[in-house]
Amino acid sequence: MPRRRRAAPALLLASAALFFGACAGSVPAPVALPSPTGFYVDPESPAAVQAREWSAQGRTADAALIDRIAAQPVPQWLTAPTGQVGAQVSGYVDRARSVGQIPLLVPYHVPDRDCGSFSGGGAVDAEDYRAWIREVAAELRDGPATVVLEPDAVPHELAGCADSGAGRAELLSDAVTVLKAAGQVTVYVDAGNPGFITDVDALAGALRASGVGAADGFALNVANFWPDADVVAFGREISARLGGAHFVVDSGRNGNGRVTDENVDGGPSFCNPPGRAVGRVPTLETGDPLVDGYLWIKRVGESDGACRPGEPVAGRWWPEYALGLVERAGG
Repeated sequence: MPRRRRAAPALLLASAALFFGACAGSVPAPVALPSPTGFYVDPESPAAVQAREWSAQGRTADAALIDRIAAQPVPQWLTAPTGQVGAQVSGYVDRARSVGQIPLLVPYHVPDRDCGSFSGGGAVDAEDYRAWIREVAAELRDGPATVVLEPDAVPHELAGCADSGAGRAELLSDAVTVLKAAGQVTVYVDAGNPGFITDVDALAGALRASGVGAADGFALNVANFWPDADVVAFGREISARLGGAHFVVDSGRNGNGRVTDENVDGGPSFCNPPGRAVGRVPTLETGDPLVDGYLWIKRVGESDGACRPGEPVAGRWWPEYALGLVERAGG
């Protein structure tokens, strides 16, 4: 049986408040934006900057809509190379902790990342990745942080489009160990979505080999569009095979569910599909003992890739698409 999981994130927030209060001293802290989850809401996110620009241009209605994205915590995706990623981590972590909020990070640098597709890249080799993840962990030693580790890395290995040997699983397991050794770091290993790897036994086995037993659980639906109910049902199946492991769900863009066709408008349906909407706002109050949180793990409003003519490259802020996501959500 896996070891007993550590306290859920909601409990970590209480300890974080004590930590930050003790460290604050007499130096006035910067003003923090509201964050019911306790995760960092960045006042300089692309959405926040866009809202200010549109407001100054008189596009007040559009600015108000984009502000609904800017008001949510979104993670820092870590993609800088070895030797530079430490600065990427420390800048974000310092800003978060300066306002007493918890940094949320997504290491995304495994070798052969995204199998060379729209988000291809990553570390040069296993040795480079081991050095890279240690550079990341070194910047997390002074307080709480939450990490969603390597989206799609485990499912891609099972799909056979990446390293299908023990190499990738060993790298991910090592990454979990290194991150957990940093101290107050909560780690979720990504497990894809209900339509990626449907063999739950194989997926659970791959997660186990990738260190999920030493982590705090797994993550589902990152950058995808499956409805919450489908994702949670799938998560429960995986959890049952992992001794009751907890999980988090990316609800950032699943307000209108997924496109069922393989392709839409000449591009793959997993990449910037039209007609989507933001989903449930981030919360740790899930009402489900296995679901630690609904989070916006994919940065809402950023492109999945240049999948159709005129679409931005992966990770680029796309204001028109972001606006549509909020408009279609209503409310």
